[in-house]
Amino acid sequence: MCRICHLSSRSGEGGSELILLGCHCKGELGFAHCHCAEAWFMVKGNRCCEICGANAENITIVIDSRVLEEGHARRELNTQNPHDNGERIVCWKSPTHLLPPSPPTLPVIGNLHQLSGSLPHRILQELSAKYGPVMLLHLGSVPTVIVSSPPAAEEVLKSRDVAFASRPHTTVTHRLFFGNQDLIFGKYGKQWRQLRRIATVHLLSHTRVLSFRPARQAEVALLVADIRSAAAASRPVNVSDVIIEFTSNFICRVALGRTYSEEKGEGSKVNKLFDEITALLVAFPLRDYIPWLGWIDRLNGFDYKVKKVALEFDTFIEQVIQEHINMRNRNERTHNNEDLVDILLSLGDVDSSVSLSQENIKGLIFDMFGGGTDTTFATIEWVMTELIRHPNAMRRVQEEIRGVVGAEAKEEIIGEEKLEEMKYLRAVIMEALRLHPIVPLLLPREASVDTQLQGYHIPKGTRVLVNAWALGRDPKLWDKADEFSPERFLNTCAFDFKGKDFRYLPFGAGRRGCPGIGMAEVTLELVLATLLLHFDWELPDGMRAEELDADEGHAIVIHRKSKLVLVAKPCRRH
Repeated sequence: MCRICHLSSRSGEGGSELILLGCHCKGELGFAHCHCAEAWFMVKGNRCCEICGANAENITIVIDSRVLEEGHARRELNTQNPHDNGERIVCWKSPTHLLPPSPPTLPVIGNLHQLSGSLPHRILQELSAKYGPVMLLHLGSVPTVIVSSPPAAEEVLKSRDVAFASRPHTTVTHRLFFGNQDLIFGKYGKQWRQLRRIATVHLLSHTRVLSFRPARQAEVALLVADIRSAAAASRPVNVSDVIIEFTSNFICRVALGRTYSEEKGEGSKVNKLFDEITALLVAFPLRDYIPWLGWIDRLNGFDYKVKKVALEFDTFIEQVIQEHINMRNRNERTHNNEDLVDILLSLGDVDSSVSLSQENIKGLIFDMFGGGTDTTFATIEWVMTELIRHPNAMRRVQEEIRGVVGAEAKEEIIGEEKLEEMKYLRAVIMEALRLHPIVPLLLPREASVDTQLQGYHIPKGTRVLVNAWALGRDPKLWDKADEFSPERFLNTCAFDFKGKDFRYLPFGAGRRGCPGIGMAEVTLELVLATLLLHFDWELPDGMRAEELDADEGHAIVIHRKSKLVLVAKPCRRH
């Protein structure tokens, strides 16, 4: 129905076509006949807000996202329609205060009801298809912009990176991470830039990643031994469990200097603590979205839970730091066996420009552990899932790995220098991360100043979420977007893990991009190459490949909804 003449026919007076009309005041979309719209604003004083019933001043006209003078806008309405879908977008805006389009809201909760009961990245993709690639939601009282196109993502992550480089204040991160004194959740500023430099130069540099090779290979050898043991006993392998044990032990070894023994109960205790932290990070504290209802967080026990976990985490980290201080005092640490905590404690000795508080050190320890375990585990889990579901890809990648290593090779663990020759393996990993980005909604950013995004006004304090999952599944950007096809990443330099192409953002991009990409790459490739070299994999109990689901769980880092259980059969290569 035309919002001006209120007739429901597809054509108005003179056969005028319907165009899509956007109201800047309410963020609503509606149709109007081209003739009606032209006649409406040719009358002096007629503006959008008189159509929708709101009040505003200094309204100009925008057609096809271009700000035009009224005369040009009138002429534009009479030109050939430039859109393939037969609709032309017309909206009225204040020159400096055009907000992105928005779904209708409910009192108090805004758009929160639209995100309940399902996976947010999928719901947001559906909403963006209706309201556009830059969409404004009101999550309670928090304005949040959802970005789901490469140009908009590039503007957020690159061209306006500084304006969008900060993180929002949240109850959980503030209490858990010592007032957001870490790298992942810290506010952008001088201190954050120092933490970023420490991570990239001292903790996760190429040289440092190479120095962790012995720890990587030792833990991979233990992983292979566990799987061989299960295979010898004809037991199915819970791939999810053995991979999370591997990633936890490896990160503990390089970050904290030791693994946490299951026999002593330490391993399960540490894993339980980090599981509780992860659960809190996806929780919904009311005070963050509807502040005047914050008292409910006290009533339902949420505040107590956060306080309890924060205390347990602080106690654990304090113990780790004290152990390292004691060993340093006894001269039990050398350059050859130092871990990330040793490096953090000694930074002031080797670099006088570095000034780290105890809270900074604690926050960085969590970043290294939390950022390294879940993401690596989930990626390996999804790669193995897709390979089982696509036997041809499984055969091809195994043939490549076994061809590179050689049938007569005696080594149990693949030399890391050989990983560079495994082009199809890398393509498999990249394709799995396109379909299953580990953080489908990049961690929220916050506009630190009033700024612009794709021509829209973004007020200071607005949160911004980039939907990396929607970018990777967009059929306008990818051929057969929902199909697993590693071949799309062969023989091309257009894509990498660092966000060179904004269609593909598995690790983010810009200042807030993941600093641990180098560590993740070599670890993923080594583990997967080793598993696919030594074992043939199949589903248990006669299940067929097409019966294996790819359902997602609900968390910041997206895992399989159910654990991946497979049968491993040792491969005879000699």
